[in-house]
Amino acid sequence: MTDDRCGDPVGPDETEAPPHSPDAAPSDTSDAEPRATSCGEPCGESDGARDVIAELAVLPAAQRAMLIGSLSAAERYELHDRWERWAHPGQHLADRGAENTADDWRIWVILAGRGFGKTRAGAEWVSQVARDNPGARIALVGATVDDVRRVMIEGESGLLAVARDDEDPVWRAGLGELRFANGALASAYSAEAPEGLRGPEHHVAWCDEVAKWRNGNATWDNLMMGLRLGTLPRIVVTTTPKPVALLRRILALPGVVRSQGRTRDNVHLPVSFVESMTASYAGTRLGRQELDGELIEDVVGALWTRELVESRRVAFAPAVVRVVVGVDPPAGSVSGGPGDACGIVVVALGDNGFAYVLEDASVSGASPEGWARAVAECAARHGADRVIAEANQGGTMVGSVLSGADRAMPVKLVHASLGKVARAEPVAALYESGRAWHVGAFPALEDELCGLIAGGGYEGPGRSPDRADALVWAMTEVMLGPRARVSVRVL
Repeated sequence: MTDDRCGDPVGPDETEAPPHSPDAAPSDTSDAEPRATSCGEPCGESDGARDVIAELAVLPAAQRAMLIGSLSAAERYELHDRWERWAHPGQHLADRGAENTADDWRIWVILAGRGFGKTRAGAEWVSQVARDNPGARIALVGATVDDVRRVMIEGESGLLAVARDDEDPVWRAGLGELRFANGALASAYSAEAPEGLRGPEHHVAWCDEVAKWRNGNATWDNLMMGLRLGTLPRIVVTTTPKPVALLRRILALPGVVRSQGRTRDNVHLPVSFVESMTASYAGTRLGRQELDGELIEDVVGALWTRELVESRRVAFAPAVVRVVVGVDPPAGSVSGGPGDACGIVVVALGDNGFAYVLEDASVSGASPEGWARAVAECAARHGADRVIAEANQGGTMVGSVLSGADRAMPVKLVHASLGKVARAEPVAALYESGRAWHVGAFPALEDELCGLIAGGGYEGPGRSPDRADALVWAMTEVMLGPRARVSVRVL
């Protein structure tokens, strides 16, 4: 293989050959391929023919296993070349789930939840590179050498598992080398020993779980300096996202394409597992990171940190003595068509004197009648004692719109004399003192809270923290208003 060829090891179509569906075979982790059917097309489409692979992909496991068992060797080899038809979004570069894909990409970052199929994606990509490029030199980099061996090479979705029946790569543990029959060589490296990458040269690399690399920057630097064979060296990074400096650095590099996937995207996982994980962690920072593959970061100087919000989460509220709905009407929407999001947040005062967020019922893009109806329904649902609505945008028209939705709804209009962040600061102090709690998880609301910066900035999602402002109005009424103050005992 020449350097020119290996430097660009996969062409525009072949870049799609990374990931294999992690469980497209009789067992959840087997790499056996689905069977051709009686239509006579062993794998996939022909002109006017139905898509056999797509049909097989949705068969019950037992039926699919029976068909797989009768595959001929030729059919199995053919299906290996079509594995992308089994991949789910985010496992495949050419379409479905990859951002900013271009033929000249240099680094492909797969950020995904646990069980999504990241390892399979990396293993299939490396296997295709080795298959197409005899003599390729490939770096396999993990947190430890043991991780490389257990996951990337010997794992159920690793390189040995995805090898074709006629390939039989040989793993020499003592040398830390996986040698392919055509002469391609993959070498194992550990982020615990970054100096091991000083000197060796490679055409491509597969980096796994970079978010837990101990000596991340040194390992990455040495890898990049040795990635100099061929005309376009490439790297695949497979990792569960964590807000570490190395991952942020990689994502900011030129030539990066990015895929994202969630645990529940893998249809081959046991339903009971997905349901259990969702019930336990959905919406929490841990769940969004480990299951949904989101990169969750704290903003410098934010009034709320992720750690603070997570520490103020409960499953149930105690008996409540008062319920208030805070409303931040969308700017410009009281007089005409749909505006921005209308913040609608329910806060209750518990019999223990603490405040509890019960619901984020915010709506986006609704007409004045639409968001007013959402407020009325929310107030009725919780038996609210009062609706607190900001009237800076629209004045008394806000009250009129809300009354039009429900004349019996008790509405109090408030006018802001301070900015959103200044109003939020005493509410953030309630969280810090353990007097404000969230009953469950409210990801969109919490993202806005964590984007409010002390001193007057906002770096959260959207143009304005409408949900957060609605919470601030409700919390202020429940905990910081005159009625709340008289019940406070000073010890």
